[in-house]
Amino acid sequence: MLLAATLLALMWANSPWRHSYEQLWTTTLSITIGGGGISATLRQWVNSGLMTFFFLVVGLEAKREMDVGELRQRQRLAIPVVAAIGGMMIPIALYLAFNAGGPGAHGWGAAMSTDTAFALGALALLTPRVATRLRVFLLTLAVFDDLGALLVIATAYTKHVELVPLLAAIGLFGLLIALRYAPVGRRQASVIVGVAVWVALFKSGIDPVIAGLAVGLVTSAYPPSRGDLERVTALTRSFREQPTPELARSAQLSVLSAISPNERLQYSLHPWTSYVIVPLFALANAGIHITSQLLSDAISSPITLGIVVGYVVGKPLGILAATWLASRPALHGPRPPVSWPVLAGGAAVAGIGFTVSLLISNLAFTGERLDEAKLGVLASAVLAPTLAFVIFRITQRLPARVRARQLLGTAEQILDLAEDVDAARDRVRGPEDAPVTLVEYGDFECPYCGQAESVIRELLMQFGDDVRYVWRHLPLNDVHSSAQLAAEAAEAAGAQGRFWDMYDTLLSHQDDLSPQAIGRYAESLGLDVDRFWDELRRHEHMPRIAEDVASADASGVSGTPSFFINGRRHQGAYDIDTLSAAVKAARGRVRLLEKAAA
Repeated sequence: MLLAATLLALMWANSPWRHSYEQLWTTTLSITIGGGGISATLRQWVNSGLMTFFFLVVGLEAKREMDVGELRQRQRLAIPVVAAIGGMMIPIALYLAFNAGGPGAHGWGAAMSTDTAFALGALALLTPRVATRLRVFLLTLAVFDDLGALLVIATAYTKHVELVPLLAAIGLFGLLIALRYAPVGRRQASVIVGVAVWVALFKSGIDPVIAGLAVGLVTSAYPPSRGDLERVTALTRSFREQPTPELARSAQLSVLSAISPNERLQYSLHPWTSYVIVPLFALANAGIHITSQLLSDAISSPITLGIVVGYVVGKPLGILAATWLASRPALHGPRPPVSWPVLAGGAAVAGIGFTVSLLISNLAFTGERLDEAKLGVLASAVLAPTLAFVIFRITQRLPARVRARQLLGTAEQILDLAEDVDAARDRVRGPEDAPVTLVEYGDFECPYCGQAESVIRELLMQFGDDVRYVWRHLPLNDVHSSAQLAAEAAEAAGAQGRFWDMYDTLLSHQDDLSPQAIGRYAESLGLDVDRFWDELRRHEHMPRIAEDVASADASGVSGTPSFFINGRRHQGAYDIDTLSAAVKAARGRVRLLEKAAA
């Protein structure tokens, strides 16, 4: 969508109707209330208004990684932060090498910031879906990169700052943070205060898009707790019994409060920022009337050359050099999150400058110099991913032993599974020495667990001895009335050596898990029925199931099915293609590490 909008802007700006392009985006739109108001061109409303939501989503994604993702170990922030600084300083130095003392020197900020949307999009096209570490590294780098660029906009490219509106914005931001502790009306009040922060920053003379990033970085993320989900279930059942407006409202608010504010906002805003706001920004800013004279001037223009060289050469060099420095053992630095060849490809992707670069270009230049700057920005958006493509293809062709040695030097994975698999205790299907362990927390009455069972069966057939499967109980008793009985029945069968037979039977008869039906299943499996029922009556296996539930809580699991692959939480879909890709990635990592160790 972003690429299509960029091409459309270029086509429009070079069509017979090219004059309408600037006429439209320079049209003034004013909002006036009483004696005060805000007046700006349509382009300014897009750049400073709508783009605030884009930076809000970027901040939300980064905060989620810091709260529950790859960056929850704060030490791991060091490398992307230092890399972001290096990735800004070297491009600025190269730009000034071309422009020092010249008329384009003031535009040094146009060569410093990675475009988050384009860079993450290019990374998704160039690397497998499971390249999570590189994506998180690039996202974190881009956030601090954007923060630095927005601070540069607020200082170097703001001609006059009004102190009173700025202090008002700071005070309102503090109030916005305090609202998270308000007992009621937080959402509505937060929207009003957030708009007030934006207006105050606009009036202060500082680009208000920084408000979006700041709000995103203070909006917490956390997995829903079982207690919150059980309360949702109770309120929903109360509404089912008494469908009153009051209970409907209570159930609705309870469902919303179970999900963290961070994830609620991301879910609401992501489609708008991805498919409307960012493409609209490209449409409003990427249009350049390209002539032979402009191209001739741009080839030798220090502004164009400074931006292109700064992004395509300076960004990768700055990121790689800063990462090397930050990871030195002498400085007690952490190991890099990805191998050096992969990092080189990611650093090349970071050389795509667009959003903030165009924002600063519009502030620093006018006329022909602005067009030359825009050409440099667009050229970097083509050359940087091309360079990344070449690096990633070379990386894929490196000998396995070389890639293994590189992988051995990266940071260890953060494990999400609180309790390690114990072959003597856990219910395990597959060889004990399999390189990949797939753990599922499940509920025999959960229909999604029933759907997943066929996927697991196919997965085990597909990978053979490379995968072992572990079932752990998480009966959702507030939702499924027969789940606890079914779990205890499976363990009672397991006491007679028939756990997996009962497992298969229960998941294939989810529509009938009554005591009578479970008794028939026990008989059909040839169990000692008297012993079976005696253990169920005495709830002999309840403590074991409680241990599984406790380990699920410790691992942040609140629903079923939940999967862990080699101790890492599997996020997203659990169809055969998605799980196969995740298992292949885990298996490949284990084998490379084994080669490196050998």
